[in-house]
Amino acid sequence: MLRVMTWNVRTGGRDRDGTDRWERIVAVVAAQRPDVLALQELRGLDRDGRMAELAGRLGMAPHLARACFGQPVAVLVRAPLRVLRSGRVRRPFHHAAARVEVATREGPLTVLGTHLDPYSGGRRRMEAEWLAAAVRRTGGRLALLAGDLNTLEPAVDHSARLAGLSALYRRRHLRRDGRTVDTRAVARLLDAGLVDLWTHLGGSEPDGLTVPTRYGGAEFAGMRLDYLLATPELAALTREVRVLRGGDADTASDHYPVVADLALTPG
Repeated sequence: MLRVMTWNVRTGGRDRDGTDRWERIVAVVAAQRPDVLALQELRGLDRDGRMAELAGRLGMAPHLARACFGQPVAVLVRAPLRVLRSGRVRRPFHHAAARVEVATREGPLTVLGTHLDPYSGGRRRMEAEWLAAAVRRTGGRLALLAGDLNTLEPAVDHSARLAGLSALYRRRHLRRDGRTVDTRAVARLLDAGLVDLWTHLGGSEPDGLTVPTRYGGAEFAGMRLDYLLATPELAALTREVRVLRGGDADTASDHYPVVADLALTPG
């Protein structure tokens, strides 16, 4: 069994007031021991060896993608899983997209870790197009898109939760008419043939909500923004998906991690 995990750790695990959340982040990851870990919001970790320091504490090897405008993202891999190739999706994402291919006995597994634009639904839709093209071009039959997509899921009524947000944050999830909920980014990825692993295995609200945590998050109102999307072949090999709550996960970030177990064997 191969375990994958995605987590937005908020501003590199450190707050502006000097609070360091690394111990809590490390504790959550150590308890799960993912083989592949997609991390978002890695502010400052692309400098002074900080990414290597955090990866070392997690016992994993990092593959970092620097951001054009926002914060870096990374995909980390735990031995003995063997990396075949790695890089970034070369498009002007607000944040970034990292791509790592690892060897399994069932065939190469491509993991794309990303963080979509938090401010503009139109930009998120464009970034989703780039990701769909990357999966189509290099993903193969076993591919996983993991990350904070900053997008509400289609086919769910979000009117009540959006009504509870301030106008500033509500606009992030509405289209230009100011009324229609913008779910286009996730919808585009589903239209491209990817499978939402949470709904695939029968998950439903409120268990799938990933923000906010007890740490806080004024821009959130009980939302699912963090996703694991897989090719149909990989979805068929998925055995469990869960949102991690409780303990250090409640205060290590403003997002909860999402974990999936896949019926794959390191090759």
